[in-house]
Amino acid sequence: MKRIVFATGNEGKLREIRMILADMGVQVLSMKEAGADIEIDETGTTFEENALIKARTVMEATGEVVMADDSGLEVDWLDKAPGIYSARFMGEDTSYVIKNQAILDKLEGVPAPDRTARFVCAIACVFPDGRILQTKETMEGIIADQACGSGGFGYDPIFWLPEKGCTSAELTAEEKNSISHRGKALRAMKALLEDTL
Repeated sequence: MKRIVFATGNEGKLREIRMILADMGVQVLSMKEAGADIEIDETGTTFEENALIKARTVMEATGEVVMADDSGLEVDWLDKAPGIYSARFMGEDTSYVIKNQAILDKLEGVPAPDRTARFVCAIACVFPDGRILQTKETMEGIIADQACGSGGFGYDPIFWLPEKGCTSAELTAEEKNSISHRGKALRAMKALLEDTL
């Protein structure tokens, strides 16, 4: 296996993935780089189902080994919302500054012990021969009182990590990859790939 297509157009995500898989000696291509400029209907009801839908759709379009993730933020106080709708919460074109503020507003006055949340990442890897590998990991934290930090992307500025004393947007890329939901799920996938290959 010389290359893997990762079913995303998100540059932040691609940077993280390439960093974590760097030592495998495998070229990681975006959908666009693989010539699969397609819209994917995420009709699943779980992170795992959506990751598999994305990976399978792009594998059928490219004939390559394809990896896809579905990830998002679950806020316990909001019945685990935005969950699988994290990217589409308040509309896909709505900036995360607005999305983050909306979540902070919904939790106004809620005490810290009740602001528990987690980032979830499910990864599926689909091979042209029909083999499927799947992993799922989380990063636990709480929703901060205000947005802080300029690193990362998405909901990172409002995701407080008590053990680090900062938000995930205040971590370096290396620190974040070592503890993040995506970092853990990718390392688990890397181990599965190494076993499989």
